[in-house]
Amino acid sequence: MSTHFKIKPCHQDYAELLQLTDMHIFADEKERFDDVDTKASLNDVLNLAKDNDWPVDALLATGDLVHDPGTIAYERLREVFTAIGKPVFCLPGNHDSPILMHKLLNNKNINTSKSIEIGQWLVIMLDSFLLNTHAGQLQQDELDLLDELLKENQDKHVLVCLHHQPVEIGSEWMDSMRLENPEDFFTVLDKYNHVKAVLWGHIHQEFYSERNGVRLMATPSTCVQFMPEAREYLTDVRTAGYRYLKLNYSGEIETYILRLNVDSGRC
Repeated sequence: MSTHFKIKPCHQDYAELLQLTDMHIFADEKERFDDVDTKASLNDVLNLAKDNDWPVDALLATGDLVHDPGTIAYERLREVFTAIGKPVFCLPGNHDSPILMHKLLNNKNINTSKSIEIGQWLVIMLDSFLLNTHAGQLQQDELDLLDELLKENQDKHVLVCLHHQPVEIGSEWMDSMRLENPEDFFTVLDKYNHVKAVLWGHIHQEFYSERNGVRLMATPSTCVQFMPEAREYLTDVRTAGYRYLKLNYSGEIETYILRLNVDSGRC
């Protein structure tokens, strides 16, 4: 597994990325997540992206790639990602197996690299997996890597990605499964002024905030959506989707969510 990957973007002044998250692919094609065929829903979201925001330079898959981690589930996901033909970078969520991911998802256009250099930007992919819990934690080696990458790439604008939310989102049951050591994470980020945004999945809903000039963003799942501000598990009627990101070389980010069967909300 390579820890660093370099992409030559298609445009001279910006890079274009898509974020896909919380695919929850099953090994058994008959299994459903709240009556949703997660592989079919993922393909629908990808078709939506191809109709609206294609081509892009790369895709970021930010965890819960499968529902019950096993070889067959990852092979079913790999089949979808390989067909995309664009670089796909993956990080683990609480439903994943980091070991299996690294074994099975470094294939052709799919990669588990920790850092992606693209034009004037660096994308850092962090592992917040914590065994035997749905919450997350950044281990010391991840924090050290983050610090090292930020120190060595101060000439780049930086987008940091992880699975678990590092801030409370106002949903009691989801906030009980957030990143357990956000202070350690932000202590590293606060040392630098070239981090432009933090991006995550896990919460199956859209979220925007800002902290010390850094944009904080989460993205809907490609399958089931969770109700915002819910005290307990409750699904939302809003549809599956993805996030588009235009990373301008000036350091500005243009981003929006696009969902199945609805108009986009641009930000």
